[in-house]
Amino acid sequence: MAEIHGLIAAAGRGTRAGLPYPKTLFPVRGKPILVRILELLAPYDGSPTVVVSPGGLEPIGECLATHGRRAHLVVQPEPRGMGDAVLRFMDSPVFGEAEHVLLVWGDIPLIQPATVSELVRRHLADGNDFTFATRHVDAAYTVVARSPEGRVLGVTETRESGVLEPLPGEREIGLFVFRKQAVVDALLQEAPDKYGRTTHEHGFLYVIGYLARQGFKLEALPIATPEDLVSLNKLEDLEGYF
Repeated sequence: MAEIHGLIAAAGRGTRAGLPYPKTLFPVRGKPILVRILELLAPYDGSPTVVVSPGGLEPIGECLATHGRRAHLVVQPEPRGMGDAVLRFMDSPVFGEAEHVLLVWGDIPLIQPATVSELVRRHLADGNDFTFATRHVDAAYTVVARSPEGRVLGVTETRESGVLEPLPGEREIGLFVFRKQAVVDALLQEAPDKYGRTTHEHGFLYVIGYLARQGFKLEALPIATPEDLVSLNKLEDLEGYF
């Protein structure tokens, strides 16, 4: 089987959610979000790479020790965007042996194992370069663009496109699997939409459109459940899940 390595982007400091610690450590249904994600990835990688902030290094390390979990911690020195965070995987001791990367945002606590298993199965079976899970929602803060034939053309963020009120559409959920080298090479390129117009940070979702234009094989699978969509931006987002 192809070498799949887990990557968790968990450098969020928790300040926007009003937390005094990294938001990936917020407890949901009795476990920190990070521990839930590590359990989710265990069938594919028992020691994923976790991208942390400098201030998050110690508390996240303590959380791993408390819960008996293993991971490779790599530091994102400055909050320069999700694309920069993904490139921190290059600092992981397992970077060289990875063929495919299973990437999860570190603030989504309720992704279902069946969603991940179907995503990985289809990615490998279809010989894709980049595969991600989606769901049609009433207010899509990220929007998947497709050709009339259904081919993935890219993903845009409403805050970057100037849309004031998100409209119904198909959105990604923060769960991706991809060929490592294709995405790393793309992130290192100086693409026109590499940096957000409002955040000025190095984004990640633009890579999907970049790869599509370069002729790579992409697939967006509308397999996500309502629970898969739950994420922590502010504490109200997890109301009922504590």
